[in-house]
Amino acid sequence: MSAAFRPTAAADWRALGTSVRLVVTDPALLDSCNLLLARQLAEVDATCSRFRPDSELAALDSSEGRPVTVSPLLAEALAVALRAAEATDGAVDPTVGSAMNALGYDRDFQLLQEDGRPVRLTVRPVPGWRQVRLDRATGTVTVPAGVRLDLGATAKAWAADKAAAMLARAAGCGVLVSLGGDTAVAGEPPAGGWRIRVQDATGPVDETPAPGPYATIGVRSGGLATSGTTARRWRCGTHDLHHIIDPYTGLPAETPWRTVSVAAATCADANAASTAALVKGKNATRWLTRLGLPARLVARDGTVLTTPGWPQPEPSWPTSRPTRAFSARPAFEDESAGRIPPALRVPAHPASTLSPAPYASARPAFEDEAVQAEGGSGGAAPRDGTGRGGGGEQAPKAPTATTARAAA
Repeated sequence: MSAAFRPTAAADWRALGTSVRLVVTDPALLDSCNLLLARQLAEVDATCSRFRPDSELAALDSSEGRPVTVSPLLAEALAVALRAAEATDGAVDPTVGSAMNALGYDRDFQLLQEDGRPVRLTVRPVPGWRQVRLDRATGTVTVPAGVRLDLGATAKAWAADKAAAMLARAAGCGVLVSLGGDTAVAGEPPAGGWRIRVQDATGPVDETPAPGPYATIGVRSGGLATSGTTARRWRCGTHDLHHIIDPYTGLPAETPWRTVSVAAATCADANAASTAALVKGKNATRWLTRLGLPARLVARDGTVLTTPGWPQPEPSWPTSRPTRAFSARPAFEDESAGRIPPALRVPAHPASTLSPAPYASARPAFEDEAVQAEGGSGGAAPRDGTGRGGGGEQAPKAPTATTARAAA
C-alpha cells in the first residue's frame, strides 16, 4: 500500500505513572503490538520504579555500597542515565532520589496529596552521578550507602525508544510510542512523517492547565521529548514545587522556561537535552545550538524561541550556525572505556512544519492526554492490569495530530 494511503490505528492507556499512546501503520497489528508493549513496560516498571518496594532498583538502593549483580535491563537503563549525565555536564543526574523524597515526591505522582506536609527547602547538592559505578562487562553496579537513584529523567524515554524499535521489528510496520511527553518512532512512517503537536500548558498549580502555544510538526525518525515545570507540580506547606531537580542545589530548578521540546536521533537523547535545558536556564539556547539539536523553548511569559533546525516560521533564537559534528559520534556501548565523552545525537531527518500556529487556541492537552496521534480506529487497552481502560474499553478516536505535553 502506498505510504500516502497508509492507515493508522491507535490505543491509549496508562503505565509507568503516565499516559501511553501506541500508533501503528497497520491497524490489523494494533492489538498484538499493544500486548507486546504492555509486557515490555511492565518489565521496565518492575525493574526501574523507585516507588515499588519490590523493584530491582529498590533492591539496589538497599545495597549499602556493596557491588550488586543486576539484570541486563537495569544495566542498560543505568547506562542510559549515566550517559545522559555525562553528556549534559551533570544537569541530568540519576542520584536525585533523596532530593525528590525530601521534597515530598516519594510515591506515584497520582498519589501525592494536593497540599502535602510542609518541607524545609535546603540547598544540598545531590551526591553526583560519578558516585555510581557500572561495570557492563560483569553486570555489576555499586551505589554508595545513602544514595538513592531516580531514573525518571531518562527511563521513560529509553523505554519508548526500546519499545518502538522492538515493535517495528516484530510487526514490520511504522510505530509511534509515546510515554507522557517522550515520543519515539520507528519503521516506515506515514506520508509526511508522524504528525506531532507540541503543546505548552499554563495555569496555577491548583487549576486545570489551559492551552498555551503549540505547533504541529512532522517527524520521520528518532525521538521528540518535551519537558516542563507546569505538568507535575505539587504543594508542600507554602511551597509550590515541580519535579525538575537542579542537581547543584537539590531543589526544583529555577528556570525561565515553562517547557522545552527537543528532537534528536533517539528519544533518550531528546529527553536528556530537554530536561537539561530547563536546568541550564538562560544558557539553554546556546547549549542546544552548539550541539546542533533542534529545539523549541517556551518562556514563562509565553514567548516561543527556537534553535536552528526547528521548523519555522516560529521565531528563531539569533545564534551562530550550529555544528553538526555530533551526528556521527558512536553510541554509549562503544564508549564504555570512557575514552570518548558521549554526545547527544542530532536527528537523522529534519522535522517539517505541517501547521504551525504558535499562539492559536487549541484543545487542552492534559497529563492524561499527553499524546494524541493521527490515526483511524481506536484500539482496546491491554487486559493485563498495566494500564487504565483494560476490560475492553476502547481508546478515544484520535484527533488530527499527536500532542506531546511536558509530562516528564
